[in-house]
Amino acid sequence: MGEGIVTNIKIEKGKQIGIFPDKWKFCVGSGRIGLALQKEYIDALLYVKKHIDFKYIRAHGLLHDDVGIYREDIIDGNEVSFYNFTYIDRIYDSFLELGIRPFVEIGFMPSKLASGTQTVFYWRGNVTPPKDYGKWERLIKSVVKHFIDRYGEKEVVQWPFEIWNEPNLNVFWKDANQAEYFKLYEVTAKAIKEVNENIKVGGPAICGGSDYWIDDFLHFCYKNKVPVDFLTRHAYTGKPPQYTPHFVYQDVHPIEYMLNEFKSVREKVRNSPFPDLPIHITEFNSSYHPLCPIHDTPFNAAYLARVLSEAGDYVDSFSYWTFSDVFEEADVPRAIFHGGFGLVAFNNIPKPVFHMFTFFNAMGNKILYRDEHILITERENGTIAIVAWNEVMKKEEATDRKYKIEIPVDYNDVFIKQKLIDEENGNPWRTWIQMGRPRYPTKEQIETLREVAKPKISTFRMMAENGYITLEFTLSKNAVVLFEVSKVVDESDTYIGLDDSKIPGY
Repeated sequence: MGEGIVTNIKIEKGKQIGIFPDKWKFCVGSGRIGLALQKEYIDALLYVKKHIDFKYIRAHGLLHDDVGIYREDIIDGNEVSFYNFTYIDRIYDSFLELGIRPFVEIGFMPSKLASGTQTVFYWRGNVTPPKDYGKWERLIKSVVKHFIDRYGEKEVVQWPFEIWNEPNLNVFWKDANQAEYFKLYEVTAKAIKEVNENIKVGGPAICGGSDYWIDDFLHFCYKNKVPVDFLTRHAYTGKPPQYTPHFVYQDVHPIEYMLNEFKSVREKVRNSPFPDLPIHITEFNSSYHPLCPIHDTPFNAAYLARVLSEAGDYVDSFSYWTFSDVFEEADVPRAIFHGGFGLVAFNNIPKPVFHMFTFFNAMGNKILYRDEHILITERENGTIAIVAWNEVMKKEEATDRKYKIEIPVDYNDVFIKQKLIDEENGNPWRTWIQMGRPRYPTKEQIETLREVAKPKISTFRMMAENGYITLEFTLSKNAVVLFEVSKVVDESDTYIGLDDSKIPGY
């Protein structure tokens, strides 16, 4: 371990340097929407919603065959469209009952309506254009009208509608044909607006490496008077992958890579015909592959913490991909820890990145101090919340990060609560390895993994001096810590006969 990096911080009394928005929890990603029919999916969503409180959820596969919305009957030798909302009603009812709204992604192509047979993923999402744009238009109108009939206009106009997913890649859109995608977008956006002009529509949901699509897309919409209410893009930092039969390994760029992408997209929008267009990053993570062990590690938590701290300065939302390991793009997962995207593993075992999100959920909205490794905020009730992190990109560069922070307080008697995750604490992946990496753990092993998945919690009390407390701590490799600072209201003198010295062993 290296000698350590020492940071001294003194917060100026009464000084606020900015507002910390909650754009990081506007939306969260999901495995394909048909998986919402599984109990474990709903159990995990309930758990994540309770502890982090995401507002929206986004998933592929709304129009995929397993949800069953589009069907065709043969009547007198003719193919007649039939729209079946049995499953999607069950799914959206579940979301809304949990207090989370759909961020609707339009895709993939129903097989009966597809112009080709090209598919993506284990579950075979069809990625070809419709063979009949008239039928496609009627399908979109019927879906949107059904949503309004069932949930009410006031509710549905709050749902963003994003059209397709990563059409800049030929695995997600046949031949990555830009002109064909623009046609699909135009027909779809206009169909939605014909049903209700107040519904927000957007795209093009591209991934990195093809940002010229953003310029082309916005100019296409402007030139052809095509509705666009927001722009979407995805962001990952993984370098070229190394494939094995059961895992995919990826190194990652420094996290500035992602933040610079966000800045670049914002600049493109500012220079477009729609300079004030909202930007939603509808997927972000380190690796873009669902079998990459990085997702299960404390490093992923420490590495992505800066994104939660800063990205709201550049975009209107950024959606972690995904909330749960109930996910089947690369086949049914073969082990409890398999490198899945989820904030939580199977059996509702929270990963370190889950706790990092809960730490940010404890932040106030007044920024008192912020740099590349720490965020200090004040809540509305005057309490202080601090989150700090120490990602270590290379093993040989591992160094502790030491802090001495002077914090102004309006009270003398101070209570401090600390939550810590690192390589040793809140790291069930480590315990799973110690168990011998059981693919299908016993109930007893699962309980052990849940027990060790909790952050280390410490509490202490101190007295302020001259209106300040001094907080000193050290972060080891890939640690993330939360401090909550509040006033002590001491009621000890209300207990008659109180004398702790009489307690044996005290």
